[in-house]
Amino acid sequence: MNVAIVGCGATGQKRAKALAGASLVACADSNLERANQVARDAAGCKAFTDWRAVTERKDVDIVVVATPHDVLAEITAAAVAAGKHVLVEKPAARHVSELRPLVTLAGKMNVLVRIGFNHRYHRAFRQARQIVDSRTLGPLMFVRARYGHGGRIGYEKEWRAKPDLSGGGELMDQGVHLIDLARWFLGDFSEIDGYVHTYFWDMPVDDNAFLLLKTKQKQVAFLHASCTEWKNTFSFELYGHGGKLQIDGLGGSYGVERLTYYKMLPEMGPPETTVWEYPMGDDSWEAEMTEFLEDIRLRRQPASGLSDAVAVLQIVESVYKGSGFDHRA
Repeated sequence: MNVAIVGCGATGQKRAKALAGASLVACADSNLERANQVARDAAGCKAFTDWRAVTERKDVDIVVVATPHDVLAEITAAAVAAGKHVLVEKPAARHVSELRPLVTLAGKMNVLVRIGFNHRYHRAFRQARQIVDSRTLGPLMFVRARYGHGGRIGYEKEWRAKPDLSGGGELMDQGVHLIDLARWFLGDFSEIDGYVHTYFWDMPVDDNAFLLLKTKQKQVAFLHASCTEWKNTFSFELYGHGGKLQIDGLGGSYGVERLTYYKMLPEMGPPETTVWEYPMGDDSWEAEMTEFLEDIRLRRQPASGLSDAVAVLQIVESVYKGSGFDHRA
């Protein structure tokens, strides 16, 4: 299948290197040099500054949208209207109101839209999913997770700090990954509570988000996303009646990716402990695209689709509203 990429920044470049056998035929970025940089690595790929030039190409089957948040929904809608399948990066829009028309449009055009929640495809999470699906962890009880970084010089001046472009701060950036992962294991949340605040960065969006989410069965997700973490951190703990799964690190500055399975014994006491480490490179982008190509081949709805993006953004908007943090456009 032929792919076009819109947005050739860091994420778009990662997508271009992880097409799982598909061919990159076009790319677009407002910065032509960035588009050319991506195009040079793919034989026959053409670079553009106008994203419409790639979404309307007849030789394009899939459009990958990897832009700032303010145009994610607009470009996705144009690609869907042109009959293209779309992989759009999280959170897929700034607001739920931007997403709802896409659900109807995708159904009308009979195309598939996948949301780029690539964290589901990290090796540790793929292994954790297998353990949960085997039911050896027993009924699930709660999730406790943290995700944070320390920013960088000038962070408060980047596009993520501008509410009209981002739609929100740290909750919209790393927080949506935590919400998606919690939903992936526990299901829909019926009770939403949380608080966002700007503690350090001089910007009109949040730099910390604290969430307490509950399902109808009273399963709980306790989540904290922060860009005042200083030492990059990722920790995700999933508790069941029969034990606990703990995922630490995502590679790179977050440390070696590791999955630890604490299996409770009938006599209780110290658990039987198994550790998997994944020091190799991150293949989540490749694994995600592989599954999307299979979705298209089988005409099945993607595991992380528009309904998931809507559910995540509904939680985000509820927390912002409850915190009186109405900084969004």
